[in-house]
Amino acid sequence: MRYTFKTLAMMALSLSCSALFAQETPKEEDFFRINKVRVPEGPILEVGGLVTMPNGDLGISTRRGDVWIVENPTSTKPYFRKFATGLHEILGIAQKNGAIYVAQRGELTKLVDKNMDGKADVYETVYAWPISGHYHEYSFGPKIAADGTFLVTANVAFGDEEWWRGESKVPMRGWAMNITEDGKMTPYAAGFRSPAGIGMIDNQFYYTENQGDWVGSGGLWKVNKGDFMGHPASLKWSDRPDSPVKLQSDFFYANIDERRIKNEQGRYIKPENRVNETFKTLFDMKKVFPELRLPSVWLPYGILGISSSEPVKIPENTFGPFAGQILAGDQGMSIISRIFLETVKGEEQGAAFLFRKGFRSGVLRLAWGTDGSLFVGETNRGWGSAGDANEGLERLVYNNKVPFEMKAVRSMPDGFEVEFTKPVDRKSAEDLASYAAESFIYKYHPVYGSPPVNVETLKITGVKVSADGMKARLIIPNLRQYYIHTLTLDGVRDKEGFYSLVHPVAYYTLNQIADGDKLPMSEVSTKNSESGPKASSTPVKPSAKPKASTGTKPEAKSATNTTRAKVSTTLASSKAPTYKEVEGLLTKNTCLACHNPTKRQIGPPFLEIAKRKYSPEKIYNLIHNPQPQNWPGYSTEMPPMPQVTKADALKIAAWINSLDK
Repeated sequence: MRYTFKTLAMMALSLSCSALFAQETPKEEDFFRINKVRVPEGPILEVGGLVTMPNGDLGISTRRGDVWIVENPTSTKPYFRKFATGLHEILGIAQKNGAIYVAQRGELTKLVDKNMDGKADVYETVYAWPISGHYHEYSFGPKIAADGTFLVTANVAFGDEEWWRGESKVPMRGWAMNITEDGKMTPYAAGFRSPAGIGMIDNQFYYTENQGDWVGSGGLWKVNKGDFMGHPASLKWSDRPDSPVKLQSDFFYANIDERRIKNEQGRYIKPENRVNETFKTLFDMKKVFPELRLPSVWLPYGILGISSSEPVKIPENTFGPFAGQILAGDQGMSIISRIFLETVKGEEQGAAFLFRKGFRSGVLRLAWGTDGSLFVGETNRGWGSAGDANEGLERLVYNNKVPFEMKAVRSMPDGFEVEFTKPVDRKSAEDLASYAAESFIYKYHPVYGSPPVNVETLKITGVKVSADGMKARLIIPNLRQYYIHTLTLDGVRDKEGFYSLVHPVAYYTLNQIADGDKLPMSEVSTKNSESGPKASSTPVKPSAKPKASTGTKPEAKSATNTTRAKVSTTLASSKAPTYKEVEGLLTKNTCLACHNPTKRQIGPPFLEIAKRKYSPEKIYNLIHNPQPQNWPGYSTEMPPMPQVTKADALKIAAWINSLDK
């Protein structure tokens, strides 16, 4: 067969383009490497606290009650020295004026090495608070405020018969306390549930909360004196004369149903999510409770974590383009998320992104080393987590190469502006098919967590790419105040290597919609390379038909449920899907928050479920009505998940059962 020069040239160009398109996009580990810190035989580092000392040494407190000082912690041979021992589950550590301060279960303790032999010889109680003895009464901190005082937070306990309901059995459970160096305590804020992630960022008190009763999902909250963070158990003590929170329990429960219901035998019934109900949101109730503090940024459950932990600010000249932003750990999923914050109309809000996964155990504490690396303290005893270890100390090290990422997402009056770390390929960035968007919110109710509700797919009507290729402004009608807006940029490529984004999804919490001029349609691209409507590849998908923007209307059943039910038999009997084909469903329905294909996490691995030989219909029923007694070796019970559609469940079931073949 004869070829013309033009034909050969076209074939060469085609092969060249194919090779270019076939290049694998760099991953997290190509920019941020996880290094295990070398620990000598003996210490068990169930890390409860980390602090970098003025001389660069690392202070570590452990859940087993020890304090270690690590000399030369960034070297290949760090030296571990036990500084103190015999304390009670230390879940935080700070240093001030040559002394170390730790939060035990029931007190703030000062540790001093008077004779300079490298060990604490003074254990001084600064302030002690009550404990009932309940296992869940953890205490976190301290963090040092701008005035030199200390901030400590205290977990709620749980009920006796109502073991699922958070309670403040003794004073200050569910509170943040402000404590002076001479031992004076002042209540600071109320409404905390399990505030494991407390931090001081630019002299402002922040914390992250774990999903649970009254907490639909984790997130990052700013905390000021007198704030109410949302969990009502602590209001039991708001009538104290020194309380800055004046909201009373009676008024709270008069305005929102606590679901305290008994069965025919007179036993309390554990509240579960109701698919079709009229529900309240946090922003609905803020109109009734002005003290209620809304999150600056939500961290969607099962996607950016399940047990949010310590937030830290990235120092200048550290971690490249992300300096000044916030990193927040997650204990359950063993990940770190990145948060970009901005202030719009006086309210703080912003975008959250996945940053780094793959840590050996649950990420609880973060501290910056003097070399710009990030120490990561890990633990999982009693708190299931991803990873293959029960504890650990690792370092996250940046190699000074810039990844192609969304650097920031900002609110605009007609949508959002996305800023990139590297110039984009203009053709891909001006194509509306490269983008997808949706919005959703969580319920505010006494049930453990909340599925995404009021989910609405959003149409992107235009995009304007800046001249330098560093920004893309998206026009998105139907923005909803206080909702989480998911932006997925699967189709956008970088100009240099035509790589996709390392993390193509952003979750923007829109507390306020920015003022300003809207883009005229004459200035934007409306090109869409897809002939039909683009199906969103966003991990969070509707579990019900999109609803009106208010959070107070009842959820509606999906209009497609009948159709899905008709094809369920076909789905169950067809060829089993691949992991890639079900990964979106597993993420959307938060299955991956607790389960791994082959490793034990909070719940059993999918492979072990496959070995039970359940039928697809049985798996569907167990998703809606779990039987915890079937898995006695797991301390965390799976909640009923009636929001998972039958079509989704059967497809997931088909994949699960294929693992044992």
